[in-house]
Amino acid sequence: MDNIIIIGIIALGGLGLIAAVILYFIANKFKVFEDPKIDEVEEALPSANCGGCGFPGCRAYAEATVKAAKDKGTLEGLNCPVGGNEVAQTVGNILGLEVEETDPMIAMIRCNGSRTNSPGKVNYEGATSCAFAHALYSGEGGCQFGCLGLADCVDACDFDAIHMNSETGLPEVNDKCTACGACVTACPRDIIELRKKGPKDKKIFVSCVNKEKGAPAKKNCIVACIGCGKCDKVCNFDAITITSFLAYIDFSKCTLCRKCVEVCPTNSIHEINFRPRKPKPEKPQVLAPSVEKPTDTESIKPSEQQLTVAKTVEQVIVEKPVENKDNKE
Repeated sequence: MDNIIIIGIIALGGLGLIAAVILYFIANKFKVFEDPKIDEVEEALPSANCGGCGFPGCRAYAEATVKAAKDKGTLEGLNCPVGGNEVAQTVGNILGLEVEETDPMIAMIRCNGSRTNSPGKVNYEGATSCAFAHALYSGEGGCQFGCLGLADCVDACDFDAIHMNSETGLPEVNDKCTACGACVTACPRDIIELRKKGPKDKKIFVSCVNKEKGAPAKKNCIVACIGCGKCDKVCNFDAITITSFLAYIDFSKCTLCRKCVEVCPTNSIHEINFRPRKPKPEKPQVLAPSVEKPTDTESIKPSEQQLTVAKTVEQVIVEKPVENKDNKE
């Protein structure tokens, strides 16, 4: 009995040893080498795992940067929006590459269809999700392009950078925005766009995405863009394009001159963080000299000057009679 137990133990131990040796050689044969710089890059990242870089997580982004540095020698097209230029420079130093600074971006709400500008026509009762409501109806105000106000963008933000305004029913973005793009992806109406912050956070953009003609657009929202083209005519920098009755301002070409804001008839172009405009001086009105019309009595009664002139003419006629050429003596 004891011999059987000992033989069983030896047999199992031998099998385990053989399996360990086989696994060892297999592991070495199919071993995947991982560059240690991947760990260094991952440690330099903010570990937000937001997906704003276009990859499922910071680890995947680190792997992509190391691979790009080896294959291409550049990090063009790879950017961590949460980390910004500071993290980009750190990653570049780890990989031995020079990284160009990029302009900081921020999410912008391109819809001004508030409860005042786009009064409700229907009441929605259903799932509190913009994605769900988008498939069912146009919206309470009737605009099939406007904000639905059910806060999918707020739920998608991991940085507490966007909230719903209870008065207007529209989302508002604050300074916590990292331009990760999660809210852009979550919005089914595509009203949220990442735009350059601009100098001193100054921005000019068309706060409308309605592609309907002027009359239907104005019927549903009084501040809708009607594609009149006035803004395009005054822009000297080719920054404005009009497609499908909708104007769009390219922030990379816009010089913030504000001429387009002045001529917009529906106030759909917004200017943010600008000083109030100085009121234009009013031109003095030139009034025509007033002529007093004489009354009936004054028009009949001659003035003293007229009487004096009449007497003088009468004296001249008396003193110098007219010669009679026909009867000469």
